[in-house]
Amino acid sequence: MIGIIEHAEGCILPVHAQPGARKAGILGEHAGALKVAVTAPPEDGRANRALVELLAKALNLKRSQVQLLSGATSREKRFLIRGLTRAVIESRMASLING
Repeated sequence: MIGIIEHAEGCILPVHAQPGARKAGILGEHAGALKVAVTAPPEDGRANRALVELLAKALNLKRSQVQLLSGATSREKRFLIRGLTRAVIESRMASLING
């Protein structure tokens, strides 16, 4: 189960990033985090920007509603998702993961 944490501005979503993948997308759950693949390489923040874009599109949000909080140089990242409740994020992720 993905460990989404309530936050004053929304929710914190843990993400396990897979930069430099052949195909971008939501891959499922990995050690309590959402596993997300992006084609961008982990150089100059390109993979982080790609992750923000992909999460915003997948959760039907504006890019400004998705902010990287920690893990800029790590595969284990934490994103602040503004404007959505934990229940809404969980239901949107469930439909993405389960198809």
